Amino acid sequence: MTRVRANVRAGGARIADFFDTYTKDLTSEDLQRLFTRDTREAYRFFTRGVKTDAFKAMRWHRRLFAEARVLFMAVSMKLSPARRVVFGASLVLAAIGTLNLLQQVGPQRGTAILLVAFILMNLLVLVEVADRLSLKNDLEIARQIQQAMLPAPSYSAPGVETYGSSRPANTVGGDFYDILPLDDGRLIIALGDVAGKGSPAALLMALLLAMLRTLVDEQLPPADLVARLNVQVCRQAPGTRFITLFIAFYDPMTGDMTYVNAGHTQPLLIRRNRMAERLTEGGIALGMFEHSTYQTGHATIQPDELVAIYSDGITEAENPAGRPFDESGLESALIGNLSGNLASIGAAVVRAVEQHTADTRLADDLTILLLRRATAAAAAAV
Repeated sequence: MTRVRANVRAGGARIADFFDTYTKDLTSEDLQRLFTRDTREAYRFFTRGVKTDAFKAMRWHRRLFAEARVLFMAVSMKLSPARRVVFGASLVLAAIGTLNLLQQVGPQRGTAILLVAFILMNLLVLVEVADRLSLKNDLEIARQIQQAMLPAPSYSAPGVETYGSSRPANTVGGDFYDILPLDDGRLIIALGDVAGKGSPAALLMALLLAMLRTLVDEQLPPADLVARLNVQVCRQAPGTRFITLFIAFYDPMTGDMTYVNAGHTQPLLIRRNRMAERLTEGGIALGMFEHSTYQTGHATIQPDELVAIYSDGITEAENPAGRPFDESGLESALIGNLSGNLASIGAAVVRAVEQHTADTRLADDLTILLLRRATAAAAAAV
């Protein structure tokens, strides 16, 4: 009897260990998102391009049938032909087996049919998951390479401190920033945003970053540098893609900044009186017209004043009601945290965007690059 109880306890412990391993890191919020946000976004993904407005006028049972039919066809047509047939066959067999059981006509046959449907569906899930994991592994390697291409988040020197952060909406993204010290003591800062997101945008991001670092060695003026980049983007990138770019040459000793804004969101210069100015001079985005010309803007940064360069993923992030975070939200987040160091200011901006969007998945990459003119003592302390 003692041995039986010991075996029962051992079996219970093994079941508990299995349950703990299987549900590792699972939270109630994860389950809630699965059946709310993730389900809605999956439906929108599979049915995008399908006009569903006509369904609203139908009675509930007709609308349910119409939406199920549209979803079935949308999912099926995204599978390979062989997997599409297996998917359809498993659903048909599941329906037949269920009817047999409910009508109590040949319950053994109904059970066998349901078992076949279950096996086919799990086979389909298995091969789809294998494909996804293989792709995810490749994308994770690409993400590591992309992150390695970006400079260290923080940089400081006498008279200047900077901080950059980029968080892609997907595994990889099309945003980038760069911080390039020059031999004469000046600093180049740049932030770009490739139209679109995901792998195609990431490839163009890597191309532009490599071209930028190569052309910097030619010591071109800002407007000429951007014009050369534009020619190369027009020649190398697909005609449907364009890139917005803000680039600035900054002198830490004098606070003088010369910049070019090539179609990018307007950076904010937060003055000591907490008023914000926009840096707008430049031209159109790269990759649109090969012979585009650009103008150079000028600004003087006073001690403790802050320049915030950002991608439109920050200001266009929407809450569940569809209201964007907007420049006003960014400006409030910056001004409300000016007393902190640049890393804490950058984190506060991202946190404010996350709070604004609530449980809505971010639709675009979040990138911000901050520059503050500092005294030599303050920069040395960073």
